[in-house]
Amino acid sequence: MKYLAKSKKWIIGAVLLGAVLMVGFSNRDDFKISKSLDIYYSLFRELNIFYVDDINPEKLVETSIESMLESLDPYTKYIPEKEMDDFKFMTTGNYGGIGALIRKEGDYAIISQPYKDFPADKAGLRTGDVIRKINGESIKGWELEKVSDKLKGIPQTEVTITIKRLGREAPFEKQVVREDLHINSVPYYGMTDKEKGVGYIRLTKFTQGSGQEVRAAVSELKKNNAMNAVVLDLRSNPGGLLMEAVNVANIFIPKGQEIVSTKGRVEKWNQSYHTENQPLDTTIRLTVLVNRASASASEIVAGAVQDLDRGVVIGRRTFGKGLVQATRPLNYNSKLKVTTAKYYIPSGRCIQAKDFSNRNEDGSVGEIPDSLIQEFTTDKGRKVYDGGGIRPDVEVKQGDLSKIEISLLTKNLIFDFATQYALTHDTIPPVDQWEVDNDIYQAFTGFLEDKEWDYTTESEEKLNKLIETAREEQYYERAAGTLEELQEKLSHDKQKDLQRFKPAIQERLEQEIAGRYYYQKGQIRAGLEEDNQLKKAVDVTSDTSLYPTILSGAYQRDNVKNVKE
Repeated sequence: MKYLAKSKKWIIGAVLLGAVLMVGFSNRDDFKISKSLDIYYSLFRELNIFYVDDINPEKLVETSIESMLESLDPYTKYIPEKEMDDFKFMTTGNYGGIGALIRKEGDYAIISQPYKDFPADKAGLRTGDVIRKINGESIKGWELEKVSDKLKGIPQTEVTITIKRLGREAPFEKQVVREDLHINSVPYYGMTDKEKGVGYIRLTKFTQGSGQEVRAAVSELKKNNAMNAVVLDLRSNPGGLLMEAVNVANIFIPKGQEIVSTKGRVEKWNQSYHTENQPLDTTIRLTVLVNRASASASEIVAGAVQDLDRGVVIGRRTFGKGLVQATRPLNYNSKLKVTTAKYYIPSGRCIQAKDFSNRNEDGSVGEIPDSLIQEFTTDKGRKVYDGGGIRPDVEVKQGDLSKIEISLLTKNLIFDFATQYALTHDTIPPVDQWEVDNDIYQAFTGFLEDKEWDYTTESEEKLNKLIETAREEQYYERAAGTLEELQEKLSHDKQKDLQRFKPAIQERLEQEIAGRYYYQKGQIRAGLEEDNQLKKAVDVTSDTSLYPTILSGAYQRDNVKNVKE
């Protein structure tokens, strides 16, 4: 009876909401919308009354909303009340919790990294600790989202976490006092090449205050070092708040300059955004690092720097998200994040790559066709293009992971070895003075001896496909000897591959182990040592002849040699 009463409340609420919406639409004389809503509410009522099994009205409505929005674009989202904390974190970087990254491992969750000086760290939680219980309740089989929700909470409240740690036989408890936390959007900055005077700043997202964080990092580097060039790393930065993109650009671009404009179907969303503050430095040599995962606000910054000839963009073509979202309040403390406009960077181009308004017959979304891509020019007359992200001035490829690296990472063997290493080594030297030497690497290969792991190389995959096709076409018997011989020659040898790919695996080990002692900053710092894209950025930025040549438009980007993948 209680369930039926609840269902009726949902139906009444849905019908009342529909009536309000239909009144709003009727003012626009949109009969099709009113008709469609009427059909939806009557269908929902009949389904709830006559469906053979009990249904969850709230879940059913959420599913229908999500499916409806998915048909538009990936960025228009319904945010129910229960997800508002996550939404707040995405836009502000703030949340109430323990301050640690977690991931799933088997039936439990594991601490993948505590943030330095945050509650989890202060309580003594370590990377690699397996969470068994939260407040005395076993989390076995829980989804990661549920674990995360239980660890979050009102600041100054206590949560008891039962953990199992390598090197200790029995699980034990840790009391952690939650705090109101802010995760910095600049996790690391420093001098990447002191001799050449090149600074480096990693910006991971655009949340409230990101502009201030980058400004503070630049000021600190200028104050304490002879910095005459800076690399702003926006690789894998998914974006965030549009105004923070303007604020970041404003550090290097004069006050009053238009950085981005937006145009939508509703006139109120047609706006122009200009830099509002005095810049910090308009002459320092600047390069911006981007890759395929640099999106949205990252592309606004990179695009503005490129269009205004303020700096050189280096890396790979960006994601291509030229759509702007706004949040609209809904009933019951929920929100709608809706795409309201497209954005245009200073040259006048929109870099949106996907055409969601014109889907293919099968419903898939295609790229903007080449025939519709237009040419624009930067302030100094360099050619740039719309319809497909920001194309770097200097394209530099980053090497793909080998199959053996992928296997070691996905099986968490590098992670587990780092946990074991930290258990037996209290400290390591500073990251820039330490490396995974032959002794450590030999210990790692020994660690792997009793572990179950394997992989299939691309050559093996293609050969297996060839053999399968030969069998289907009944040619296998004629070439069986050759194929078997080839299969034997191409069969991978894990021990040989551990030596062949040793430098790349050592780099992964250095990052993971450094994170155990120096947290996120240490991991980032260790990852910069063999970073080909960063090396190219330093070379270009410090080359007083090449850098201005690129910005003048006299330099052909195709002449820049790609770093081999």
